[in-house]
Amino acid sequence: MVPYAIEMTDRFRGITVREGILLSGPLGWGEFCPFPEYDDAIAARWLATAVEACTVGWPGPLRDAIPVNCIVPAVTPERAAELVVASGCSTAKVKVAERPDSLGEDLARVEAVRSALGPEGAIRVDANARWDADQAVHALRELTRVAGELEYAEQPCRTVEELAEVRRRVDVRIAADESIRQAADPTRVPLQEAADVAVIKCTPLGGVRRALEVAESTGLPCVVSSALETSIGMAAQVALAAALPELPFACGLGTVSLFREDVVRDGESLRPQKGFIRVPGAAPVPDRTALVSVGMPDPVRSAWWRARLGRAIDRLSDPSAAPQGWRKA
Repeated sequence: MVPYAIEMTDRFRGITVREGILLSGPLGWGEFCPFPEYDDAIAARWLATAVEACTVGWPGPLRDAIPVNCIVPAVTPERAAELVVASGCSTAKVKVAERPDSLGEDLARVEAVRSALGPEGAIRVDANARWDADQAVHALRELTRVAGELEYAEQPCRTVEELAEVRRRVDVRIAADESIRQAADPTRVPLQEAADVAVIKCTPLGGVRRALEVAESTGLPCVVSSALETSIGMAAQVALAAALPELPFACGLGTVSLFREDVVRDGESLRPQKGFIRVPGAAPVPDRTALVSVGMPDPVRSAWWRARLGRAIDRLSDPSAAPQGWRKA
């Protein structure tokens, strides 16, 4: 059990340091890294994913490489262009709606990404449910104007009903993310009129097998996206993308590049190369030297994470409180 703290290259999702715990088991390593604001019920799903990795592993792959998008946080246009060029990817996911009044900055960022990608590149935007329906319609029309075309807009609004309204009013595909993974039962979300694409994150859903069930239940084309893990946790996401019957879009699995360090040897890091991540032949194993470098230095913070892990273990041990479907998987 190894608590870690890794500095990030750019502020992302409001954080500059990524924290979590690496766990070892009889079959390998897993990662427990729910964001600090998530409650114990949600954290238990993240632990279920780590338990799967440590004890039973994942289904076999159907492909040996996964196309990925580069990730562009809410940064300046200049930095956005740098990230796109350095990535080697032909698809970019751009964070927008960081603040209520950020549309002007969002437009400049997307315009810079379009210039860096060129006319053939694909741009998708992610608002993390921060708009209402009217704001989303206005913003997506403006973003389409500067982008030329958007591949899709990820979770522009909070509710399924709002997604459906926006989808009726704009000529942009709508992708559902939080609507799926934050649902009480992710296999029963009514997305038929609300979304064109399902974003599936196995880490918050309880593992690769559970995520495959959720993906099938949506009846939609799927994009596998990360939950900001190190290469240890990312391996589960890659295993999910490799096991899906179809993979029509680039996946959001390039986020290890946002870390200043990883926990595995450089040659084993699941960072994208020329727009792809290779599917590893074996699950990655932490490097001892790297673990020393990223070890959590604050004993109070380390104790907080250990206590949180203990509460998540208690939930998984209680059939009435465990995430739905995790024991079946």
